[in-house]
Amino acid sequence: MPDALRSHLETRAGEHAGVLGLFLCQASRLPELITELIKIRPKTPLPLSLIIDTGLGGVPKAISIVESRNELLALRMVEMPAPSDVDEVWLERVSEFVPEDVVRVVEPRRGVGWLDGVRNVIEHGSWPKIRCGGLSSENFPSIDEVADFLAVVSNVQGASFKATNSLHRAVRHTDPESGVEHHGFLNLLVAAARCLSGKDVRDALASTDGAALAREARELSEPAAKAVRSLFASYASATFDEPIGDLRELGLL
Repeated sequence: MPDALRSHLETRAGEHAGVLGLFLCQASRLPELITELIKIRPKTPLPLSLIIDTGLGGVPKAISIVESRNELLALRMVEMPAPSDVDEVWLERVSEFVPEDVVRVVEPRRGVGWLDGVRNVIEHGSWPKIRCGGLSSENFPSIDEVADFLAVVSNVQGASFKATNSLHRAVRHTDPESGVEHHGFLNLLVAAARCLSGKDVRDALASTDGAALAREARELSEPAAKAVRSLFASYASATFDEPIGDLRELGLL
């Protein structure tokens, strides 16, 4: 926790702070986070995304803890995995527990009928989250699955989504250690743009041509770029230097 927090605050004070989003912290580790913040005494509250790893029933207590330390923490987002059946009762409880001015992010499990879960999440005012990787190959969705997800989300006016895991590189590539193909966050961004304009989404997701992807992103008009960033609103990365390094090499900073 001390290392993660120090790195985040240093980045927030650095030249690329505009690229940095929220600090992610599991609900079970809130006491650690608060202890470290008390030592640091930041000038402004830390913008926080709270990862619920204690079950839906633990949400009220976790939010109460955050709100009781508003001199240290500013709650901006609450993220949680959905049960296998993303039913209306569960989603309504999420809406009840999380304040209206906080973004709710819900991750439906991929599998049979998962796109129905994605639709339900959007209909209840939350952002769906797509997991793009992890510790095993099963955690990596196929190009078709990502394309189907984008089609569902982009079909709803004003909807946004978040992506997570194994997205620290800009362009699709094969990991040399595992041999697993990783999605790139730039691929996702260009695919989102194509989804909104009715172009070939799967080709963008499959591309390993970083220069071509960068050129396509750079050529987006300002209204198109804003629409893309409204749709693909956030993604989580375990590192900051790698995404920044890739963006710099591609001339996108």
